[in-house]
Amino acid sequence: MTDASTPSPDKGRHSVSLTAPDARTRKRAQAEKRFRAYGIIAIATGMFFLVVLFTSILSEGLPAFKRTVVSVEFTLTEQDREEAESELFKTKAYSNLFVTALKTELDERGLNVDINEDAIERLLGKVGGTIRTFYSENPSKLGQPVQFDLAASSRVDGYYKGRVTRESMQDSRFLQKSDLDLVDAMEKAGIIKQAFNWTFITGADSGVDNPGGAGIGASVVGSFFMMLVVLVFSLPIGVAASIYLEEFAPQNRFTDLIEVNISNLAAVPSIVFGILGLAVFIQFMHLPQSAPLVGGLVLTLMTLPTIIISTRASLKAVPPSIRDAALGVGASKMQAVFHHVLPLAAPGILTGTIIGLAQALGETAPLLLIGMVGFVARGYPDGFIAGFTEANSAMPAQIYTWASRADVAFYEKAWGGIIILLMFLLSMNIIAIILRRRFERRW
Repeated sequence: MTDASTPSPDKGRHSVSLTAPDARTRKRAQAEKRFRAYGIIAIATGMFFLVVLFTSILSEGLPAFKRTVVSVEFTLTEQDREEAESELFKTKAYSNLFVTALKTELDERGLNVDINEDAIERLLGKVGGTIRTFYSENPSKLGQPVQFDLAASSRVDGYYKGRVTRESMQDSRFLQKSDLDLVDAMEKAGIIKQAFNWTFITGADSGVDNPGGAGIGASVVGSFFMMLVVLVFSLPIGVAASIYLEEFAPQNRFTDLIEVNISNLAAVPSIVFGILGLAVFIQFMHLPQSAPLVGGLVLTLMTLPTIIISTRASLKAVPPSIRDAALGVGASKMQAVFHHVLPLAAPGILTGTIIGLAQALGETAPLLLIGMVGFVARGYPDGFIAGFTEANSAMPAQIYTWASRADVAFYEKAWGGIIILLMFLLSMNIIAIILRRRFERRW
């Protein structure tokens, strides 16, 4: 035996510390940091464009909720009314009385401006007809001072909001540059002012020549009736089809074909459903064109795949142990599904239904094919049944109609309509979130 020492097993190797990262670890850490940076940049970019979008919508659409009105105190005596009614052109006689009252009020405030009936008609429209109608409906107001708030024309409203300038405008039958002197004088006198435009919310479309009087109220009613049709048909049909496919249908080629087609229908362009609705509901079944009933049926076809897919996902999320426990205590297959599985899947079903309705509410392409864009709704339906069968418009169709018109004032209305539509969509999504959290059960 010798005293030779055994070489150490670590001799000739570099010592590695467990606390110090090696090159590969540093490389992975750097890649993770870059990935996080990419994610932050993507989120920031998305938020930036979202802010730009909402800023554009609000800046362009909020002026639609205000209108320019001319407030004039007017007193009509019984003698003035008798003289006006004795004239051949009664409306013109009432207009002359209003022009005189306006001229007197401006003179009292030290503003000497030339006023004539033609200028007043360009600024305020048919004032005489408005005054005559008011005193015909309220004869007790004769001899008493009445404050009339008359809506200014769309071009005067644009001048007051800065959309129309003296340099850009040209004299026309709608407005002349000399009329702007009268507008400036009324502004100095405090007669012309901005007020909330309730007509835009509660009114109906007023045609291509009167953008100032256009409103979206009738279109909101049309969308409401369409959503009722979609809800009544799509919810029971979609839920029943989902329950059968998920819980009762045998797994074979036929059911696989149905599932594939449902998934494909969810990706079909919406205008295809409009063509189908035109061919089936209008040309074959002869249902009334432009009616919310037809629009609701078309949107039902488009919404069904979304509801079926979301409902099946909710049913799949229920643990199989719930079904096994129900069957184990003697419940039938139908009792296990309807008494145990379906209540637990209800939050997801309600959420999918509301999201499907929100998607249908914002669709325009199917409505183009059934004529709801070409029809201009000038009033509200006469009754509940008439709301389904009478021709009407819808919010997306009305917005499309305003955006396609030549008058710039309608663009403002279109942006305002987008704000109202987004408020409805946001409300529906908030309701979906509340319902999901309210009825959600954890196991």
